[in-house]
Amino acid sequence: MPPTPRRAADPRRAGPVVLVTGASSGIGEAVADRFAADGRWRLLLGGRDEERLAAVAGRTGGGALRADLGERAGVERLAAEALAREGRVDALVAAAGVGWAGPFTTMPADPVDRLIGLNLTSVVHLVRLLLPGMAERGAGHLVMIGSMAGRVGVANEAVYAATKGGLLAFADSLRYELAGTRVGVTVVLPGAVDTPFFARRGVPYHRDHPRPVPPERVAEVVWSAVVRGRDDVFVPGWLAMPARVHGAVPGFFRALAKKFG
Repeated sequence: MPPTPRRAADPRRAGPVVLVTGASSGIGEAVADRFAADGRWRLLLGGRDEERLAAVAGRTGGGALRADLGERAGVERLAAEALAREGRVDALVAAAGVGWAGPFTTMPADPVDRLIGLNLTSVVHLVRLLLPGMAERGAGHLVMIGSMAGRVGVANEAVYAATKGGLLAFADSLRYELAGTRVGVTVVLPGAVDTPFFARRGVPYHRDHPRPVPPERVAEVVWSAVVRGRDDVFVPGWLAMPARVHGAVPGFFRALAKKFG
């Protein structure tokens, strides 16, 4: 009796593993689509909206991992489930985040805790749990979705800007520690992005310029950063110019920001 032929190996099972948080909508969903289109990645998708997450997972072939990253227990559960399912995480894209807009003098305590917990603390803890495996294997990539607000500050978004600025300092510190390894660290700094973010924070985007960019444009930058290895990347690219002005002549930049908003 001839031997039973082996089933062809699923090429996706042999590929690297990417974990995307916030994958049920917005930038995270677009990132999931972009990595799925690449065809080489095994996708793990974290998100709170179970129905939307299942739809994204079904479309991309990824594994849905429902998680609320607002508490450390949720972060630890997500990391444990990701490692249990695939054995490793080769790339982390931390795209989950929330916003709040209004004068800081009127900001309640609960939104402060929520923004810091989800936008900054959860990222730090997720990296704490996943980076040791990357360092041990000698390869990996961390991508954090920051914001132009974290680089230059924005009126009426003080806490949001602080959380995104914290990611920049965290990323730089990690780069110093990981020098000489093949573990990369990228912060993607978008301006306004055309996602449900503004509706969910309760204050719509009101500026005429710059216009929001589509989330797919941010996702392309994220994918490119992982595949090609990049540090801080602005979306759109011209935002690097005001960032440089802010760094070189902060007083001049602040005067312009106060005048033009």
